[in-house]
Amino acid sequence: MRTWSPTLPAGANAHALLAARMPEVVPALGEAAFGPRLLQAVAATLPVASFSIYRTGARPAIFISGSLGVPDTTRDCWRAYLSGPVQHDRTFRDGDAAPLRMCHITAGEVPPEHRAKVYDAHGVRERVSVVEREASPDGALFAVNFYRHSGQRPLADGQLADFGEAGALLMALVRKHVALASPPPESAGQPQRLLARCPELTPRELDVCLRLLRGMTQEGIAADLGVALPTVKTYRNRAFARLGINFRSELFALMLGPDERESARI
Repeated sequence: MRTWSPTLPAGANAHALLAARMPEVVPALGEAAFGPRLLQAVAATLPVASFSIYRTGARPAIFISGSLGVPDTTRDCWRAYLSGPVQHDRTFRDGDAAPLRMCHITAGEVPPEHRAKVYDAHGVRERVSVVEREASPDGALFAVNFYRHSGQRPLADGQLADFGEAGALLMALVRKHVALASPPPESAGQPQRLLARCPELTPRELDVCLRLLRGMTQEGIAADLGVALPTVKTYRNRAFARLGINFRSELFALMLGPDERESARI
């Protein structure tokens, strides 16, 4: 594995990624088209087929991801990552004294569990990332990752160097996109509406329900709350039993008013 600081040499010509493709990416900031355009721009200069943008730490979260020319299993990879490898992943840690770092790693360098669940299971052979440390007590890292898959030629040193020159710009663009595209804050009325329906909900059962309403997976909830996955399932099952429901879709339906429920049926 290699890490280095992204730099743009004085007087260097603009990289093809910046000169030819960024004008297509920038107008999509904050929109759904941003992710596909970003991947297409990078894939024009690197043999990569998928990407993900996520944060590690006590509150891991994936923001956007996608694939080009291969089945999109990026969300499956994220769930597999949260199922165990995230607890022991040190691939971003080497040489992280600088706030912004580049990271390149091959599948053979990844620890066995991580490699089996994420890389080998989904045909990923290499990852190149722009990583930024966040000012948080848990040492969270914000990572922009691109992945080479089986059947694509290996990343060359020159390509990695060019990618490094674009690292700071890529991080700035992605940060701006995430800020613009962030969903509105959780409805202030959701906790009250749930408790009005079922005052017996415990604080932890309420925590789990609110995160389910935000679209989080059970693995993500476990990482967010700092508890084991079976514990999350227990809280979910108890909460659903108290609410008289069996499925997440029914939980969403509880948050709709009568008019909204009628519209949903039409």
